[in-house]
Amino acid sequence: MQTTFSQRFNGLDHLRAIAILLVLMYHYRAFSHPDWIDTFGRFGWTGVDLFFVLSGFLISNQLFQEIKNKGEINLRSFFTKRFFRIIPPYFFTLLLYFCFPIFRERESLSSLWKFLTFTQNYGLDVINKGTFSHAWSLCIEEQFYLILPFSLLLFIKSKTLKYLKFIIFVIILFSILARYFSWHEYVFPNINSNEFWKIWYMKIYYPTHTRLDGLAVGVLIGYLFQYSLKFRKLIDENSNLFLLSGLAFLGFFLWVCNDQSSEIASVFGFTLVAISYGLVVISAISKSSFLNKSKNYFTTQLANLSFTIYLSHKGIIHLIQNLTEFYKIPISENLLLITCLIGCILGGLFYRYFIEKPSLKLRNRISINQSS
Repeated sequence: MQTTFSQRFNGLDHLRAIAILLVLMYHYRAFSHPDWIDTFGRFGWTGVDLFFVLSGFLISNQLFQEIKNKGEINLRSFFTKRFFRIIPPYFFTLLLYFCFPIFRERESLSSLWKFLTFTQNYGLDVINKGTFSHAWSLCIEEQFYLILPFSLLLFIKSKTLKYLKFIIFVIILFSILARYFSWHEYVFPNINSNEFWKIWYMKIYYPTHTRLDGLAVGVLIGYLFQYSLKFRKLIDENSNLFLLSGLAFLGFFLWVCNDQSSEIASVFGFTLVAISYGLVVISAISKSSFLNKSKNYFTTQLANLSFTIYLSHKGIIHLIQNLTEFYKIPISENLLLITCLIGCILGGLFYRYFIEKPSLKLRNRISINQSS
């Protein structure tokens, strides 16, 4: 969920802040919570889809810009940046989960090798091994970071980069068909079974090949942003229209897909949500957008902490609620929610100063040595 980019898009900081708040509200329903969380948090799952669109755009935009300027991709630089940005905080979180059981929000973890190889999202039994289950989205992003630069190099060598937008449509269609197949082959036969939700998550929600929509939409935006002057002009002249359209489509699609596990939602919902958020992202990168023009200290800081908050929030919420229960602290559910949110932010700040900053300093030293 973390990204590095040379051009600062203020609007995307607002969206990243919104995305992590959506995820927090969605996951908070699994803990002791006020009733209103069920109403407002039930659509928080779309926060991950927003993160996918943002990552798809930011990473591809960075690579497309490098291709335009240099005609190639510096793989060593790209993977060095990715490694030191993601692996240290991720491994620290794994250390907490595997060495300190008190941090686990549930009892059972997936195998360590699945976390280390970023393959935990395949075969994930969220019902029986749901601890740190939210790492599934990081697995998809890591696989994306591995495949995208090599794919783009292949397109450069074969001089087929100009066909990328058509390939993206094929990828999105592939995900739709994969979900359609999984629904009819695995999910529908178990629609009245106690195994329904386990199978739905395992076959529809978590696999990489069924969740390519958001990343693909983000890459398409990155490609058009770098290679189409008409696209740039269009979004600069109609930024707020893109924003209103995206929000209107999102509201409509969420109404249509009110039952997240229905066939129409399972097959088409992720694509529709990705397109809606894609329109919002387009607005946020436009020069004329009020989202891009406005800079807010809170959303900027929350955006910068979003990756580490995402990693640690379930364990921190679990710890805080267990402590209040153990010491029998009288606290309302709303105040407990605020306390947990503050705890998540403080946890993110701990990661920033004790994990991320030292690792980035080491990365910079390695980069200097590589260039000298």
